Amino acid sequence: MADVHSAATRSYNMSQIKGKNTKPEMLVRQYLHARGLRYRLHDKGLPGKPDLVLPKYKTVVFVQGCFWHRHEGCRYFVVPKTRTEFWLNKISRNVVNDERQQAGLTEAGWKVLTVWECELKPAVREQTLAELFSNITSQAF
Repeated sequence: MADVHSAATRSYNMSQIKGKNTKPEMLVRQYLHARGLRYRLHDKGLPGKPDLVLPKYKTVVFVQGCFWHRHEGCRYFVVPKTRTEFWLNKISRNVVNDERQQAGLTEAGWKVLTVWECELKPAVREQTLAELFSNITSQAF
């Protein structure tokens, strides 16, 4: 099946997808900051450069896109109909990297939390963020 966009249009569209400061990430950051939590961003010294690092709680938060990190069972993870093998390989590498990085963080004593893009949709956003705040501030992990 041919792509519905020209190569130049597809290239431009893909170049606009960013890995940092995404809308879902900004929602999480604003919510936590408004509740008094302070964090570092994208710490290069930790495996996977977590989106948020909360040293006081020894916790890291990853805000994951459902497509890019293969959120199983999510309606937003759809296998592309064009270049399927390429995309499945790319996304599989992302998942393997995620698992390896999260294991490294856990071994180093960090609590690792993941917020999925679909969990920040308006209908469930408040509940997701309240649970995240609770998970961060609870001492048990």
